[in-house]
Amino acid sequence: LPDKPGVYQFVDVDNNVIYVGKAKNLKNRVASYFNKGADHRFKTALLVRNIFDIKYITVQTEIDAFLLENTLIKKLQPRYNILLKDDKSYPWIVIKNEHFPRVFYTRNLQKDGSEYFGPYTSATMVRTMINLFRKLFKIRTCKLDLSPQNISSGKYRECLQYHIKNCEGACIGKQAEEDYLKNIEKIRQILKGKVHLVINELKKQMFSEAEQLNFEKADEIKRKISLLENYQSRSTVVNAKIGNIDIFSISSTPKYAYVNFLKVVDGRMVQSYSTEIKKRLSETDKEILERAIVDIRTNIQQGVAVAKEIIVPIAVDLNFENVKIKIPQKGIKKELLELSEKNLRFYQRDRERIRQQANPTERTTEILQQLQKDLQLQQLPVHIECFDNSNIQGTNAVSSCVVFKNAKPSKKDYRKFTVKTVIGADDFATMREIVYRRYKRLKNEGDSLPQLIIIDGGKGQLAAALESLKKLEIDDKVDIISIAKKLEEIYRPNDPYPLYLDKNSYSLKIIQQARDEAHRFGITFHRQKRRKKMLHSELYNINGVGNKTAEKLLKHFGSLKKIKEASFDELSFVIGKFKAKIILEYFDDKV
Repeated sequence: LPDKPGVYQFVDVDNNVIYVGKAKNLKNRVASYFNKGADHRFKTALLVRNIFDIKYITVQTEIDAFLLENTLIKKLQPRYNILLKDDKSYPWIVIKNEHFPRVFYTRNLQKDGSEYFGPYTSATMVRTMINLFRKLFKIRTCKLDLSPQNISSGKYRECLQYHIKNCEGACIGKQAEEDYLKNIEKIRQILKGKVHLVINELKKQMFSEAEQLNFEKADEIKRKISLLENYQSRSTVVNAKIGNIDIFSISSTPKYAYVNFLKVVDGRMVQSYSTEIKKRLSETDKEILERAIVDIRTNIQQGVAVAKEIIVPIAVDLNFENVKIKIPQKGIKKELLELSEKNLRFYQRDRERIRQQANPTERTTEILQQLQKDLQLQQLPVHIECFDNSNIQGTNAVSSCVVFKNAKPSKKDYRKFTVKTVIGADDFATMREIVYRRYKRLKNEGDSLPQLIIIDGGKGQLAAALESLKKLEIDDKVDIISIAKKLEEIYRPNDPYPLYLDKNSYSLKIIQQARDEAHRFGITFHRQKRRKKMLHSELYNINGVGNKTAEKLLKHFGSLKKIKEASFDELSFVIGKFKAKIILEYFDDKV
């Protein structure tokens, strides 16, 4: 399970949902039901015994999880859930469709052209927002019909709110509707998420009250700021603007395709469904998605309101009567598509893990086939080798070669190299030498060559390695690429343009893993050489001190620094007075 907020569903052996719950962290919350040390009540223990399967839907925030849980409990009515309160209990903020629009909160959504923002899980927060709007922008609170005709005819008289300066007197013509609408636009922007405007204004008020020693008022404003900082301007899974829509997303590998479907009815997400499709031919994502949409809309949605709008990630050739098919670029529908894609990734990961446990070889082959396809390799890259260089300002130059077999590290085949022919920090020459040495030996000994060589670096390192392969006359027998760290771009021989793989693809992850492992292995070897050189120069070169004496000292004192700081008696205790005197005289001469 993912470490994400969401809703989980416990399903019994008959495929009935018996419990729906929300979680800030799905993995931790669901795991708590199965902890051996958990002190469950009788009913909870009975629920756990009846769980046969677990389904889950990830969302963006904890509030989204709360709202989705409410919707699913009312729709599914699980056996072990209490019936939550009805949707109308959630407050919304409405900007009324009228002259000099009022801004107030309501629990009833009406299709009257007004703008609704929410829903909110806290009525206190909604009231705080409304009161702030009234104080900051002096919006009206009356229910009068402020049409131009009524105002110009003098039909109304000013009220108390005008006299106490809570209103600009629009009803008696003291405020132009254009100026009033500017304030409404500010409120609209805040409700869309720009809460920092209000928070900054409140902070000014808070500091002003504190300077005047009005600490109670300052504290009251501080509490309002705290509420606003936790404020959510809208929910992804419940939104009055989006009506009825179907959302589809797709992901595929060479053998399987995965499709996720989200159902939104009256602005509320009511269903999530994912499926795995085994490919028979070389079907494209477009073809598979078209078939899945038709199948799901005819079979999965029986008895559910048919949506007049379908959201997809790629263009499809489908013509349903009175149905629009869109690829959103921004806004709430784009967020819902991203939510569908996120749930699809988790489902795909689960299915692949199950299949890998059942047949590890098949999954590995599938990953390697995808890598072969992405890099356009001659052969399936069962054997991969990756090279990296390590040095500090040209000193102690070393290189590493790590080996991956069947997409997994084969540590017994790792090799490390001390650079012999290169002086100074010449990364290209170092790569040329190491690649030549590695494959000259494999060629002479008749060992099999890798199907893919990965070089850590850019075009220069790749060109240097390729020179060595050509010199050995094996450049046409193996594929070689390089990966640059900055943007993770892939370079290939004779291709002036870099290749960019999907950041979430297994192909890129294998290449990155090989590169990182080569770097780790090389750095470790480099540190060992530096440490050995440092110790050798300080201890092993002292006349009268041999390897065994040096090892005794290092084992006892732990470091060269402590050896230098040791007294004659401390050294004598470990190696005797004669050698202790030699070491003390050596370091005294150095001072």
